[in-house]
Amino acid sequence: MARAKSDTSNGATELAVTDQQRLERAADAFGKVKLNAEQLRTFTMAPGSDEEPWDVVLSLLATDEQRALEMLSERTGLPFVPEPRLEESAVRFYELVPPDIAREHHLAGLEQVGTHTNPVLVVATAQPMQPSVFQMLEERLSMPIRLVLSPRGAVAGLINRGYEQQGDLVTEIVDEMPFDESAIASAAGSIAEGNDLLAMARQTPVIRLVNMILFEAIRRRASDVHIHPEENKLVIRFRVDGMLVDAFSPPTSLASAISSRIKVMTELDIANRHSPQDGYTSVRVGSKKIDIRLSVIPTVFGERLVMRLLDQSQTQLNLDQIGMTEAMQTDLMDIVDRPNGMLLVTGPTGSGKTTTLYAALQKIDRATRNVMTIEDPVEYHLEGISQMQVNPKRDVTFATGLRALLRQDPDVILVGEIRDMETAQLAIQASLTGHFVLATLHTNDAPGAIPRLIDIGLEPFLITSSLLGVLAQRLVRKICPTCHGSGVETTPSGDRRRCDTCMSSGYRGRLAVYEIMKMTDRLRRLTAENADGVTLYEAAVDGGFLPMRDDAMNKVKQGLTDQAEVYRVLH
Repeated sequence: MARAKSDTSNGATELAVTDQQRLERAADAFGKVKLNAEQLRTFTMAPGSDEEPWDVVLSLLATDEQRALEMLSERTGLPFVPEPRLEESAVRFYELVPPDIAREHHLAGLEQVGTHTNPVLVVATAQPMQPSVFQMLEERLSMPIRLVLSPRGAVAGLINRGYEQQGDLVTEIVDEMPFDESAIASAAGSIAEGNDLLAMARQTPVIRLVNMILFEAIRRRASDVHIHPEENKLVIRFRVDGMLVDAFSPPTSLASAISSRIKVMTELDIANRHSPQDGYTSVRVGSKKIDIRLSVIPTVFGERLVMRLLDQSQTQLNLDQIGMTEAMQTDLMDIVDRPNGMLLVTGPTGSGKTTTLYAALQKIDRATRNVMTIEDPVEYHLEGISQMQVNPKRDVTFATGLRALLRQDPDVILVGEIRDMETAQLAIQASLTGHFVLATLHTNDAPGAIPRLIDIGLEPFLITSSLLGVLAQRLVRKICPTCHGSGVETTPSGDRRRCDTCMSSGYRGRLAVYEIMKMTDRLRRLTAENADGVTLYEAAVDGGFLPMRDDAMNKVKQGLTDQAEVYRVLH
């Protein structure tokens, strides 16, 4: 920044006044005139304006970046795009503009528009007051640019993705990928250290190492991958059939490289290592498509990453396959086929509630009934229904999304989770006004859903008027069909060896155990009297309710699981 020089004793004061005057003049200019992209690009400012303290300029407009950029958009006419998307036509930007320039000046190419003879490149920027930078950009690209305003985090994510694609780093994992200590050591030994995180993330050994981790996780049918830095080691673990198991421990020096590569894949800001971040991507393993949802948090020893893996090709959306008996399916569909009312599915996180709901939706006549969902996140894609993704950054919460869905003339509404009183009230009101509502809730058992709704803030008379039934569930591991739970496989010659089918755990895959409570007149009366959970439980049992343990022990008798697993899950 150009600074006023003074040899007087009050030089510091003169400097501060000079800077403040320039900032006020810039803000005043934005407030008085409407500037288009071309005018903003050539906006006359004092020498050194490209180094303007941008955070200070934004703070003159608003308290947070997004609101400041929105105000700047209103005053300048530049579009504000909070979540910009990268198009293939922007490849020229990433071919001709060095990544260090893009990062330093918060610039990312979005798409090429216009005609063949008069092309224009749309560029997202988080810092629009850089006239000489934009001029340099047009000279490098040999075409005019059109600016849009976007938050710095969004621009950083675009930069990661754009240069990854330009480096021809296709996120595809080959089936022949070996996973053993020698392969890991070879890949680890080839990774060069450095300060350029983006360059590190694009190294072939880093890509290979991350691919090996993902491939092995998928081969073992892991639902999650945990990358956990500790003081003296880096621990990588897989969650298989609900249980965390150690995979391997690469050198701690690889933590930054692994983290950077995965963040590039999921379009996160690799330079940000001090704030939680969430990202998403998809990879291909042969013919399979794997959706990956990434969560990153900073810890005292580095970034901890957890990747949720969802194999779309292995999704079981059939009530028979997930372990529901025919009698319980009859009870469930008797509720789901009602024209209005509410069904709750309860259980802890990861107990398969969403899978059960979608399996029930499979049985609904979607040709004659308008089925809509609001979820966080959307995990399954089912033909014939409309799905909305929760997005707090855009003010799309369960409550606001559900309110919008009700204006779409739905017949059946799936609410991913009831978390607060506003969402609960909207769901109840929807069920009372001619809609059938399915929703999930976190409780220990089916009868416990009623006091939970009251705790959230619902009036008991609303619950008695709308609630038709509650399905509670847990997931238990199935006995391995190869070794029958022993963890040891017997070969045709009589030799005993480690069971590769279940990795010697004795279990392979999971199935659900259920209990379903249909509302009766007695339960409605007790609900209206604000009865406690124990009283409701006893009344449900008297009315024919079968606790989850009964279903679990029936599956033990069938040889599907064992008592140790039932005890572990149901205590």
